[in-house]
Amino acid sequence: MAEKSVSLVLGSGGARGLAHIGVIQWLEEKGFEIESISGSSMGALVGGIHAIGELDAYTQWVKALRQIDVLRLLDFSFQSSGLIKGDRVISALKELTGDRNIEELPISFTAVATNVNDQKEVWLNHGSLFDAIRASIAIPTIFTPVRYRGKILVDGGLINPIPIAPTLKDKTDLTVAVDLSAGPDPRCSGRIEERHHSEEERNSYRQRILQFVDGLQQRLSRSNDEEPGMFDVISNAMETMQNTIARFKLASYSPDVIISIPRNSCAFYEFYRAEEMIEIGRCHAEQVMGAYA
Repeated sequence: MAEKSVSLVLGSGGARGLAHIGVIQWLEEKGFEIESISGSSMGALVGGIHAIGELDAYTQWVKALRQIDVLRLLDFSFQSSGLIKGDRVISALKELTGDRNIEELPISFTAVATNVNDQKEVWLNHGSLFDAIRASIAIPTIFTPVRYRGKILVDGGLINPIPIAPTLKDKTDLTVAVDLSAGPDPRCSGRIEERHHSEEERNSYRQRILQFVDGLQQRLSRSNDEEPGMFDVISNAMETMQNTIARFKLASYSPDVIISIPRNSCAFYEFYRAEEMIEIGRCHAEQVMGAYA
């Protein structure tokens, strides 16, 4: 089969966005040529890192993360506009992959953010890649907003969780959209058991730290059976809004292919489940794209 060119649209959805890695891996292994990427929030992060040519390095890094590692990447803010500054994680990614201007990348790339001043979406397709990514992932109340050329920018998923429009003028064979807010799958039973730790992690001190992080996460996630916790309220509100908007976007623009990732695959903050989510992305890409390979 002749190689097919692809415009790839990567949706928002927190840690479920790690499934984007599996989708990209499958497409490349099957000979599809990704010529254009448009991403929102976590879709912008994974798509941008692939566009800069460092997805393999990022994949190895994120697969090695454990709960305590994720916690250490959080630089808590003393501003009222957000809990986390986001500088620490962006600095870690820059050190891992380097930074370049978007217009210099070998793959056309657009990150989508939301301008809270005029309540419109902003397409970031030039300038620093990681400045664009940082703006696109600025989840309100979680990450502090980004000031960019006189605008105050937050998460692109607020108004465009599946940014198909930036790809409409592409002259590719297929437009493939990855939807991270698809209907729940009963086979996804929530959090899987923690992966086995290495010998180093099994020492008593490490275990006490992990137990503390687990307890902290449980308190943040849900205080008791009746009352949802802070992160539950925030994530569920974001999910409800984005799921509704995503349905309208998909109906309006109708990409050639939609790869749907169940929204109950993992919680938006479970970034230590990378290996599982990458495999889910690969499996769903195979199911949907197999006919095109």
